[in-house]
Amino acid sequence: MAGRHSIPTDPIDDSFFEAMPQDDYEGEYQTVAVQNPPVYRKKPSIFSRIIGFIGELLITAGLLLGLFVVWQLWWTDIGANRAQAETIQEQTQDWEQPQKIGEPRYDDPPAFEHTDVEGAFLGVMRIPRFGKDYAYSIEEGTGLATVLDTGAFGHYPDTAFPGEIGNFATAAHRQTYGAPMRDVGNLQEGDSIIVQTKDAYLVYKMTDSYIVSPSESDVVLPVPRQPGEEPTERILTITTCHPPFVSNQRWIVHATFDHWIDPSDGIPEEIAE
Repeated sequence: MAGRHSIPTDPIDDSFFEAMPQDDYEGEYQTVAVQNPPVYRKKPSIFSRIIGFIGELLITAGLLLGLFVVWQLWWTDIGANRAQAETIQEQTQDWEQPQKIGEPRYDDPPAFEHTDVEGAFLGVMRIPRFGKDYAYSIEEGTGLATVLDTGAFGHYPDTAFPGEIGNFATAAHRQTYGAPMRDVGNLQEGDSIIVQTKDAYLVYKMTDSYIVSPSESDVVLPVPRQPGEEPTERILTITTCHPPFVSNQRWIVHATFDHWIDPSDGIPEEIAE
């Protein structure tokens, strides 16, 4: 016997559902489901806008700085080395360069014709410690745009010329623009440093290297670091920046003349294949 709160056991007739306004109901339900409450966003303050603007500027500056570093460290080397190869090829194509080892000579080397023209070609610097094919031009003057930034060694004006008694003083980059003295730290006492001119291979032997401040210009005196001293030796000096990427000091290399080889007789053994 079922009480008044009993659950009906008869199934609900399908007509119950058919009688419901299905389309209207579903439509009303769907409309309610896709409705979203309006979102009100707080307008950024002037301070936030300024911070955002500064952030964008910093990102842009960082990208530009990165491109500049790539240009300085990579592209300038490519450009300078390409220019060096062309310069040496053009300037030495008529020089005698027999591919045999020449006989060292210990008499006075041929006199060198002086010039004071900025960028004038003087010869080729060869440092076998850096590779048998290592070769960079030596040019008159030490101007950045006219000489050093082309990858060349620059000759300090008012110092001796190649092979002369006194101090044949030069400068070269250690980083960027070909970086001809990048491996200066690998040089050892007794290493050959060869200056090739039209008339001679001048072979110097490294004697010393040290680090000074940029103001210590006495390293290019006729007798390095000895003002007023009369020179009696043929000296070669190379100055380059130190340390890399800071360059607030100078690395100095000295070498003394050992012998020379007549190009018509051959080439130094150190650069022979």
